[in-house]
Amino acid sequence: MHPAPSVIFFTVFSGVGFGLLTFLGLGQPDVTGFTAFAFFFIAYLAAVGGLISSTFHLGHPERALKAFTQWRSSWLSREGWCAVIALLTMALYGAGLVFFDQRWGLLGLIGAAFSVLTVFTTSMIYTQLKTIPRWNSPLTPVMFLSYSLAAGALLSGQEPWAIILLLIASATQIALWVQGDGAFARSGTTLATATGLGPRGDVRAFEPPHTGTNYLLKEFAFTVGRKHSQKVRIISIVLMAGIPILFLLPPFSHFLAALAVASHVAGALASRWLFFAEAEHVVGLYYGKR
Repeated sequence: MHPAPSVIFFTVFSGVGFGLLTFLGLGQPDVTGFTAFAFFFIAYLAAVGGLISSTFHLGHPERALKAFTQWRSSWLSREGWCAVIALLTMALYGAGLVFFDQRWGLLGLIGAAFSVLTVFTTSMIYTQLKTIPRWNSPLTPVMFLSYSLAAGALLSGQEPWAIILLLIASATQIALWVQGDGAFARSGTTLATATGLGPRGDVRAFEPPHTGTNYLLKEFAFTVGRKHSQKVRIISIVLMAGIPILFLLPPFSHFLAALAVASHVAGALASRWLFFAEAEHVVGLYYGKR
């Protein structure tokens, strides 16, 4: 698929924001007053900024509110509801910490749970798509959640958890790449199965459906060279997990912690670009791109 910057930004930064909100809801770090305000400001800047950026990929952003009406069948709608509940709950929880020096534990746990659910519902928007076999895997939500929680642990200063979650995120990401590389072939979807003409012999397109490009080709038939893909994979893992772990091993330093967060986000952006660039939509069969 075409890796739209707004969607990449949305999936990465909303994950970062809700990951930090998860740890704050669990009381990590245990802060109040202005320090708590600083943590919540960063979390809301990332989470809300990411959510707002997602509307730029919509054909009619003004209709975004209509998505909330389809919660029974749409993961996008469920994501919207979970995000709103998480943000409102954590706003009340944060107010207690910032203005009243009170930690309302139950409210924090509810906000943390809905923060995790928000990231999960985001991942399910992509996981449910059987038309993109690379995404249609149980590893996809694990990857989204591990990235989010690893970022949250980094930003909240939970070094042991950050190292563990970074290792889980990198292992899951590598496994998803390995599985995804053969997912389209294993799906058994071909031009023959799509047309139902398989029993009659080899099926091929007589001529291209269009002489020029169109929306489907632009959005769903994006291709990335294998050599280029391999290089980006290595860079993303090194930035996302390798460098941050190295920065976390010495005694704690705010400077090294900031570098670890910056490196992780850069790696997450690179891997998320690949997530969309390497997606192979079955509609590509119709245009001879698969």
